[in-house]
Amino acid sequence: MGKPAKDSFDPKMFLAKVGAGKTILELRKDQNIFTQGDAADSVFYLQKGRVKLTVQSQLGKEAVVAILEPGQFFGEGCLNGRQVRIATTTAMEDCLITSITKAEMIALLHTEPKFSEMFIAYLLTRNSRVEEDLIDQLFNSSEKRLARLLLLLAHFGKEGSPQPINPAISQETLAEMIGTTRSRVSFFMNRFRKLGLISYNGKIEVHNSLLNAVLHDKPEITRSRSASEE
Repeated sequence: MGKPAKDSFDPKMFLAKVGAGKTILELRKDQNIFTQGDAADSVFYLQKGRVKLTVQSQLGKEAVVAILEPGQFFGEGCLNGRQVRIATTTAMEDCLITSITKAEMIALLHTEPKFSEMFIAYLLTRNSRVEEDLIDQLFNSSEKRLARLLLLLAHFGKEGSPQPINPAISQETLAEMIGTTRSRVSFFMNRFRKLGLISYNGKIEVHNSLLNAVLHDKPEITRSRSASEE
């Protein structure tokens, strides 16, 4: 029996199984996958759960820079020569993660076109998100930044219906991600709920009206920075 055709290679099936240069990790909530300053020698693929990326300054100030969801890679900085991790990654819930050695990852990118396409698509999507986040931080009020973040976490714009936001994402985490305080996030969330833009019953449910408010620059979420910031 001959080997399967190259076109039959399925990147997601490949990533779901243990193999040469691959390890499947099961992590519990609040466990670290790697810590800022650790040696960078592998790439990770998130199969199940959510992972939080945080960075800490020399003065000890910590900030959440991203929340990763299934289907995303992380730790890929080792591929461009980075020797140590520049962030800490923590499981926000029980997670299933594939760890791929740097050598195996490089080999896959050279020999498996479908895997390369998948990885490049991820990088392009992530880079676009980084650019959008930078523009958001520079030009939008904290209230509008929160509205945009809620829409992203609820998967607006993706296939299927919007999803409730996991309660593990606290108001403190939301505040760190948009660069404001927890009290301001609480104030804005209460405003959004009173306006019918979101509902909250254990999990946050984002309504289409929030998307319409953002797209059409409705006054409730387009106030000037001086009015929104402390």
